[in-house]
Amino acid sequence: MILSTNQPYFAPYSGFFQKMLRSDVMVILDDVQFPRGTTWITRNRLKNDQGCLWMTIPVWKKGLGFQKISEVRICHEGRWQSKHLGSIRSAYRNAPYLQDHDAWLQGFFSRETEKIAALDLEVIRYLQDYLQIETRLVLMSELGIAGSGVPLLVEACGKLGASTYLVQASAKTYLNTDLFERAGIQTVYFKPIPAVYPQLWGDFLPDLSALDVILNCGAKARDLVRCGF
Repeated sequence: MILSTNQPYFAPYSGFFQKMLRSDVMVILDDVQFPRGTTWITRNRLKNDQGCLWMTIPVWKKGLGFQKISEVRICHEGRWQSKHLGSIRSAYRNAPYLQDHDAWLQGFFSRETEKIAALDLEVIRYLQDYLQIETRLVLMSELGIAGSGVPLLVEACGKLGASTYLVQASAKTYLNTDLFERAGIQTVYFKPIPAVYPQLWGDFLPDLSALDVILNCGAKARDLVRCGF
């Protein structure tokens, strides 16, 4: 069995789903420390007539010290939800498949979800279902294990009976594979292949949120994400 792991990114790019496609199980790392700096957990890129359209979900951090990702609460002050929905509708008003997803987008930005992990998982699962990816998703917090770094990843593989750990090639320079080898787990690397497709608003921008792919390409996004698979 092939297992991969990833933090719960907000509206991930297509490479996230390429990794998911190559995995039998993807463990969502919701039980690890929330990064103190900028992070894909709370933001991602779409596209408008000005170029990149950054969408950021505000969360409570100040004065809270160390938080696990699963503990981080969303800040619902202000009108960021209606602003984000309006920005998407404006940027993608000419996209061929906006109407296919508009009802979901409206519902998504209408709910006051409490935790960032839950909000991210809603987007991930929506995109996973639309892209017809059958990989099993498991939350690290559900496994009943503790630790950090490589030992935690090895323990997750053992808990779920994985024989192979799939990781992006960019991790090869710093990932210590000795513990995997001692546990009889093979480490396999892969490199995401950027999906290239028709976009609105000028020159092509790579690695945008997969929302950009499905709004522009509809069901064809399934083949685009599967490129090289």
